[in-house]
Amino acid sequence: MRILHTADWHLGKRLDFYSRLEEQREVLAEICTIADKEEVDLVIVAGDLFDTFNPPVEATELLYKTLKQLSKNGKRPVIAIAGNHDSPDRIDSPDPLARECGIFFFGYPNQETRPLTVENGFEILRSDKGFVEIKLPKYYYPIRILSTPFANEIRLKQFLGFDDKAAQLHDSLKQSWTDLAMQYCDGYGVNVLTSHLYMLKRGGEILEEPEGEKPLRLGYADLVYSDAIPSQIQYTALGHLHKFHEIGQATAPVIYPSSPLCYSFSEAGQQKQVVIVDIEPKGNAQYRNVPLEKGKPLFRKRFNDIDEAIVWLHDNQHALVELTLESDTYISAVDLKRIHESHDGIIHIIPVISKQANMATCKQSVNLDQDIKDLFKDYFKSKYGQEPNAELLDLFDEVSTNTLEKED
Repeated sequence: MRILHTADWHLGKRLDFYSRLEEQREVLAEICTIADKEEVDLVIVAGDLFDTFNPPVEATELLYKTLKQLSKNGKRPVIAIAGNHDSPDRIDSPDPLARECGIFFFGYPNQETRPLTVENGFEILRSDKGFVEIKLPKYYYPIRILSTPFANEIRLKQFLGFDDKAAQLHDSLKQSWTDLAMQYCDGYGVNVLTSHLYMLKRGGEILEEPEGEKPLRLGYADLVYSDAIPSQIQYTALGHLHKFHEIGQATAPVIYPSSPLCYSFSEAGQQKQVVIVDIEPKGNAQYRNVPLEKGKPLFRKRFNDIDEAIVWLHDNQHALVELTLESDTYISAVDLKRIHESHDGIIHIIPVISKQANMATCKQSVNLDQDIKDLFKDYFKSKYGQEPNAELLDLFDEVSTNTLEKED
């Protein structure tokens, strides 16, 4: 059986003021093409379908259109769970209609779906809270899926019955998953877990959460370790971290597949991908990454020469850029205009003054006998550690002249 695992679509997300919706259309179309080319049997989208609880209409339409295409009009099951950016009610709301198209939304922990048979397609054999078993006509064995959408403390208490926060998230989820696995996940089917949460390998690397994202880890009480996953589970499909990570074992991979686009400049240079998983009963899951090519690359660039920056910008028109400019003085309006005219994808310009005077902590005497222009220069230098540039001095002259004329 072949599964496509993807996550963290964040439909409707912007990079500051810059809309990414057209890039999202392109990369989701690419994912659909990969699913067809690889002839996958099932698709898992592991949370953060949207970027906000109230996404724009265009983002909602894009989600439904893409999931319908992935489902091949009901022939291929698609499992989509809520992440911490998603409204669980919004994710759950289209489920009755979506099920008829082979799409299964899971918004809350321990959600249960009803039995279903798709004509000339798959069948839901059994379901329970947080569990579904699907039989595809192509295979003699079923696939069992344990699903845990993003769960904060309130949802855990409400839907999983965990009243004692001191028991910690790790122990609570481990118990819930173990109970389901013991009841349903034998060696006569394929056993998979999907969840949207922050998970680490015990004793392994501390993984960084995405820049600008809502953090899931608050101290160490909310940590979940991969050893909470039951031994029956052959593959774990995670969402939340935007970079590819494998935190399981060779015999039972635990994968963050990455987001489909770079959504912050901390992700600049990351290769985005989906994961293709081949799996059969009692066997080790085999996976491989399929790179995604669509979407604009993100660059963090630093220059100390305006002309060099403009040349690079002209040569990289397809990119989105965070531009840091080092200079001895403030950037003039003329240079700023040249920079903005050279590229449409500049998201941030960060000026850095490279030669600042070493400001003494002691008070310095001020020569009040100077003319007003020299007093301004002294003030500017004391505040910013450098001489004002010619443009600022010209502006000062203009303001001073207009003031004197009004007084006359």
